[in-house]
Amino acid sequence: MKKFVNDPKNYVAEMLEGVALANPGALRYVPAYNLIMRADAPYADKVSIVQGSGSGHEPAHVMAVGKGMLDAACPGDVFAAPPMDYVYETAKLLNSPKGVLLLVNNYTGDRMAFDMGKEMAEADGVRCEILTINDDVAVQDSLYTVGRRGVAGNFFVIKAVGAASEQGADLDELLRIGRKVNDVTRTMGVALTACTPPAKGSPLFELGPDEMEFGVGIHGEPGRERRAMKAADEIVDDLLDAVVPDLPYESGDRVALMINGLGGTPVSELYILYRRAHQKLAERGITVGRSYVNEYCTSLDMAGASLTLVRLDDEIETLLTAPAEAAIRVF
Repeated sequence: MKKFVNDPKNYVAEMLEGVALANPGALRYVPAYNLIMRADAPYADKVSIVQGSGSGHEPAHVMAVGKGMLDAACPGDVFAAPPMDYVYETAKLLNSPKGVLLLVNNYTGDRMAFDMGKEMAEADGVRCEILTINDDVAVQDSLYTVGRRGVAGNFFVIKAVGAASEQGADLDELLRIGRKVNDVTRTMGVALTACTPPAKGSPLFELGPDEMEFGVGIHGEPGRERRAMKAADEIVDDLLDAVVPDLPYESGDRVALMINGLGGTPVSELYILYRRAHQKLAERGITVGRSYVNEYCTSLDMAGASLTLVRLDDEIETLLTAPAEAAIRVF
């Protein structure tokens, strides 16, 4: 497998250095903790918002650092949770009089790292709270987690709490907002190919030429089932049939619709999927109020996509439309 890689051991460090160099004056890179942070953070008058998780999902989460979004991200290695001391040191560096909110996608390794990092930071006098994200409807338990996984819907939580933090909301209010957004967000993904981690050099799993993994996880975890390949419209119909009833979303709802690429899918194909999703939601009486078509949470070079719905109300929509500045300029 051909990749633009030097030494695979330096893959994450070189990527993070590149992100910082591409955003001079806006972002600061702290190599000791795989940390990308706003250059002017922390702020005395706002809660600091921090995310972690493994690398390999870019632009999640290091490219979502900026005004109105994250104040910092401390990823681990590819598909690996950050060490607890990364979380601990990040919380200390981002310590604000108003506290630190730690966003955690629901994976066992991430939760352990953030729980322990939080305890250590609190022992040093840092006020921290954890908000867990679990928007994936595909499976209840997986190889990586107990309960539902946190996937692309995470970006709506980042955007909402990031905007509210800029407006001066306190830690308790941010927890309320984050939980509210998470509670009305649902996602389902499908893979057409596996992904290839740089250190492994070969695909994580095998899919036949006429197969797809329905409900795949962003680390390549198995989904609901291995299925025969279908036309794009049929795939979208199946995704909607899984996502819409889960909340459920109902006629009269206004939603945000995200079609997220998993790393190896042309944006033209994402718009083909979006077209069908928009049409079928309209048939159900569901109005698409905000649209997101791009790569938000990938799985390295996996060909595939996920579909996310967020039920909107005035509060959520106002936060999603608030100004934001980050390396990912798709909000």
